[in-house]
Amino acid sequence: MDLTAVLLRNQLERANARIRWRLALWRGVLFTDESQFSLYRADGRQRVWCCVGERFADVNVVDRVAHGGGGVMVWAGVCYGQLTQVHFIDGILNAQRYRDEILRSIVVPFIHDHHLMLQHDNVRPHVARICTQFLEAENIPVLAWPVYSLDMSPIEHVWDALDRRICQRDPVPANIQQLRKAI
Repeated sequence: MDLTAVLLRNQLERANARIRWRLALWRGVLFTDESQFSLYRADGRQRVWCCVGERFADVNVVDRVAHGGGGVMVWAGVCYGQLTQVHFIDGILNAQRYRDEILRSIVVPFIHDHHLMLQHDNVRPHVARICTQFLEAENIPVLAWPVYSLDMSPIEHVWDALDRRICQRDPVPANIQQLRKAI
C-alpha cells in the first residue's frame, strides 16, 4: 500500500471514530494553530484581460514586493464560544519556545479554566518529547490528529476570515505594527 493510501485510510479511520461524537464533545475541544500574515500578497495570482498592446499599461501592472513585504506569524486557539489570546511568534518556534510561550503560558490555564481537550497538528515542536511530557504532567488531554492530515481544523476558517478582513480594511496595514494591531 502506498503512502497516500495509508494516509487516506488513517483519515477515514479517524473520521469513523469521531462520527458519533455529539456536538457537546466537539464543544470541548480547543483547536489551535499558527498562521502567517503578510503585508502584501506575495503568493496571489491576478489575471488581467486586456487588448493587444495594453499588456504593460499602468492599469494592468501590479508592483511586486519581495517576500510579501514582511509579515507576522501568530498562534491562537478557538473553541465553542471562546478564543484564546493571540500570541505573536518572533523568529523560529522550536519545541522549548512552544512549551514555554504557548503551552505553559496560554494553553494550560485556558484548558484548565474551561475543561477542554487540546487539538494541535503534528508539526515537530508540537509533538516533541518535551511538549508531550509537559502536557501529560499537566493532565492536558490531547485529541489525536493524523499525520499529514488535511487542515480540517475549524481554526483554519478563522485564519481565512481574519485574513480577508485585514485585506478589506481601508486603508490596509502599511507596516508590521499596523498589521499586528489589525490582527
